[in-house]
Amino acid sequence: MKKKRVRPIAIAVVANGDRMLVAEGHDEDTRETFYRPFGGKIEFGEQGAETIVRELREELGIALVNPRYLGTLESIFDFNGKPHHEIVLVYAVDLADRSLYRQEKIDHRDHDGIRFRGMWKPLSDFGAGSILYPKGLLELLRGAVPVKNPADQQ
Repeated sequence: MKKKRVRPIAIAVVANGDRMLVAEGHDEDTRETFYRPFGGKIEFGEQGAETIVRELREELGIALVNPRYLGTLESIFDFNGKPHHEIVLVYAVDLADRSLYRQEKIDHRDHDGIRFRGMWKPLSDFGAGSILYPKGLLELLRGAVPVKNPADQQ
């Protein structure tokens, strides 16, 4: 049996007015459709801001600028019937190519042929039926969770 581990990840919050760039996901076990910002596993020696730049380049073929740390969330959940535990670094970022803000969807195939699709989803959809993961992200974005950057504390 594979040892369960806590997985450090970083996600990119790309805002477009009242909308956010997200990926749509589906849990086969619960039949739940959900949305999540793009990002992924932090590699050894890589900082969270570097992770989101790399992941969005790989997944959507886009460049990011101006990463800003927003906070950290802890996410414990089941997906497709398996338990997961993630420590999630959350960053706000901007798209280097401003024309992408006018596209409804951003499609890309990575080097393995895997298709990724980003879509702009209104924040008002979350909490009104659409599910946003990780849990706590919407509250973080709305300022309900006080966030302090540990690097700023002495």
